[in-house]
Amino acid sequence: MARINENYLKLPGAYLFSEVGKRAAKFQKENPDAKIIRLGIGDVTRPLPQVCIDAMKAAADEMGKVETFRGYGPEQGYPFLREKIAEFNYTKRGLDVKADEIFISDGSKCDCGNIQEIFSLDCKIALGDPVYPVYNDSNVMAGRTGNLKADGHFEGIVYLPYTAENNFSPEPPAEKVDMVYLCSPNNPTGTVLNKAALEKWVAYAKENDAVILYDAAYAAYITEENIPRSIYEVEGARDVAIEFRSFSKTAGFTGTRCGYIVIPEGLTGTTATGERVPLKKLWARRHTTKFNGTSYITQRGAAAIYSDEGQAQVKELVNYYLENARIIRESLSAAGLKTYGGINAPYIWLKTPDDIPSSWDFFDKLLHEKHIIGTPGAGFGPCGEGYLRLTSFNSRENTIEACKRLKK
Repeated sequence: MARINENYLKLPGAYLFSEVGKRAAKFQKENPDAKIIRLGIGDVTRPLPQVCIDAMKAAADEMGKVETFRGYGPEQGYPFLREKIAEFNYTKRGLDVKADEIFISDGSKCDCGNIQEIFSLDCKIALGDPVYPVYNDSNVMAGRTGNLKADGHFEGIVYLPYTAENNFSPEPPAEKVDMVYLCSPNNPTGTVLNKAALEKWVAYAKENDAVILYDAAYAAYITEENIPRSIYEVEGARDVAIEFRSFSKTAGFTGTRCGYIVIPEGLTGTTATGERVPLKKLWARRHTTKFNGTSYITQRGAAAIYSDEGQAQVKELVNYYLENARIIRESLSAAGLKTYGGINAPYIWLKTPDDIPSSWDFFDKLLHEKHIIGTPGAGFGPCGEGYLRLTSFNSRENTIEACKRLKK
């Protein structure tokens, strides 16, 4: 008999965004004439930058000729893309990241979920609350946690509260953990960790021989100069941190799929006997065994954003969504609602009105009365209760219309 992995049964019945979609679909079926404005799931709506389209068309043409056809590519990614990433996102910023420390993938969601496979199941993890569900759920699936408790937390995980009271910047825990998930700009709160906060985390990781798993998928949205775009801006971070990046929200690749992970050469973990082993070596083994590489056509499209024209087009795209975020943030504030984020990120973290019992109740109220979809904060963790996440990934017209409805 084929035994199942019973760790999956520990998880709630549905992935957060599946439940959001299910409720929205039911309402739309019952109200076919309702014009729903979707400010829930973090999916982009603007077309790909023209430079990416042109590059992918040219790459597709190459695949149609014997002389330029390509089969399997290098699993770690083509050098032309890894070298551009290293140059533009790190070297030009004075950061020491080399092309051979970069692994191209089909998106940072996959990397964030898969990275835990190279660590022992007895590693203790710490992650935020509220949190991007993939960090939590992938470790539950692997068997690194106990059962779900009545308070909404899993046994065996150290939760770091991201709340207004601590300015959405949690302190390192008093106890020792082995793996720490940090996300800045943060999903879902739209807030950021400043350099002083990251310095505390790097010091904690060094002291406790821990590894920081740093999700910087929204780094392109940082507008304030004093906020780090990379964990490697902090001295010593190369010794303790892995960084995840994505083209999804930077260049609209949510449906095209491309991201990457940075694992510094000197970053190590230990065996049961205390032997130090390079994590890059372990990830390379996992990556080349379970992944056949991102397509050549996609990687050509991704590399195109590093031209002068590409940088201008990506900046225009990011600024479009940031302007939507400003409109939402200022409109809600003018209506007397409390918001956070939306300055260095495409997400606005909205405090639900005091007379609404729960964030799911507020979700239903907005859907049924205003025909607007957000994401209930409780879906990101117990500390998300009382909040709703709104995204700026929609058209300007729909964003303005949603704000008009919300003001009423």
